[in-house]
Amino acid sequence: MRHKILVSRDIGKDALAIIKDNKDLDLVVWPEDRIADRSWLLENVAGCTGIVVTLCDKVDEELVIRAGPSLKVVSTMSVGYEHISLDVLAKHGIKLGYTPDVLTDAGSQINIPVADIAIMLALMASRNAAHSLSIVQSGQWPAIGWAPFGFCGPQLGLPGSTAKSFTAGFLGFGRIAQATVRRLVPFGVTRVLYTDSGRGKGRSEEDAQLVRDYEVFGQLREVRRVDLDTLASESDLVILLAPGGETTRHIISTSFLKQMKPTGILINPGRGSLVDSDALAHALNEGWLYAAGLDVVDGEPHVTSDHPLVKSPRATILPHIGSATTETRAAMASLAAQNLVDGVMGGPLKVEVDLSKIMV
Repeated sequence: MRHKILVSRDIGKDALAIIKDNKDLDLVVWPEDRIADRSWLLENVAGCTGIVVTLCDKVDEELVIRAGPSLKVVSTMSVGYEHISLDVLAKHGIKLGYTPDVLTDAGSQINIPVADIAIMLALMASRNAAHSLSIVQSGQWPAIGWAPFGFCGPQLGLPGSTAKSFTAGFLGFGRIAQATVRRLVPFGVTRVLYTDSGRGKGRSEEDAQLVRDYEVFGQLREVRRVDLDTLASESDLVILLAPGGETTRHIISTSFLKQMKPTGILINPGRGSLVDSDALAHALNEGWLYAAGLDVVDGEPHVTSDHPLVKSPRATILPHIGSATTETRAAMASLAAQNLVDGVMGGPLKVEVDLSKIMV
């Protein structure tokens, strides 16, 4: 029996070969190097057994109904799946594959690019990199010149500073967050605080082991779970790595931002929906925190030059490049393709979202 497969983007020759090599699969790929038109998806999805999508493609009731009863599996080349209506897939008995493990040290041999981006954003935000670059690129540097405290910002970590402690706080403390800790410790972090990431309570021994693991650096003294208010008020650097979804939507709100230190830095390499963009722009303008570094923004990619955060000189914004290394994206594409093939052929997916508890 032959199966029609729809792929919403060119995911690379190696990943596409995983699908093409199966002689029972007929492949239809969006031909252009841009986000697939919704009309094209709706027109071509009819009769598909499996589809590969990206985070830019909305998988909802309309698309599933247009595909018809043959649809068995949706495979997304992404870690998150907010663009997919889980209840719709559960109702129709459709499997969902995704690609989280390639972003973790435990999941692959690839370094964790999201953790790297978190550190890069922390440095850029604290050192006013975006604003400084705009000065050079706009030709204003000759007029501004040099000043004793020009472009200065708070130092990331302890070495060379007069501070007695530096606290990094994490919203979510999974594998990527802990990989970020490994990169942060050499900067001189003395405390790590985190709030619920679904890991459960009773982690005191694991937290103590993390401190022992970094004794060689001589400064990390504490790793501790705290509530959200404590995370906001006691952290010098807050890094957001929690899952998206309705339960965490705009968890970083006015009430959280008002509690941050005026020298505090907010970094979001996780999910755009975690942060209320208007509240953050207002907080930056009011000086409730020093700066923000964002790789994700609520409503992306529809973030234009008139967006309040784009207009803020204290906000550093990247266009969702956290996983953008050639090696990582190739691995994500291959995993998405393999999930697709496994699901279409009736086998278990390598990495599958559990839809069994979704209310339909």
